[in-house]
Amino acid sequence: MTVADRIAAFRATLDEWLRGLYHGMITHPAYEKIEKEAEDAEDEFMLACFPDAFGIPSPVSYYTAELLPYLEDEFEAWERRLWDRESLLERKGQQYHF
Repeated sequence: MTVADRIAAFRATLDEWLRGLYHGMITHPAYEKIEKEAEDAEDEFMLACFPDAFGIPSPVSYYTAELLPYLEDEFEAWERRLWDRESLLERKGQQYHF
C-alpha cells in the first residue's frame, strides 16, 4: 500500500466519521428531544432556586439569591420563556402529544 493509498483511506474514514458526527449532533431528531429535556431540567432548577419570581414563597430565597449574579443571563431568558404562556403550553402539549 502506497502512501497516497493510505492517505486516501484515512480521508475516507475521516469523512465517514465526520458525517456520522454531524448527523448525530445536529440533524438527528433525538437531538431536539435531548435539547428540550435539558431545557426542562434547567427550568426546574431555576424554579427551585428562584420561586419568588412567580409568587411562590421560599424559605431559602435568601441563600439562593447569592446565585443570581452567576445566573443573570439564564435567569432573564428563563423568566421570559416562562411568562410566555403560549410557548410553554405549546411545548408541553408537544411533549404529551396534545
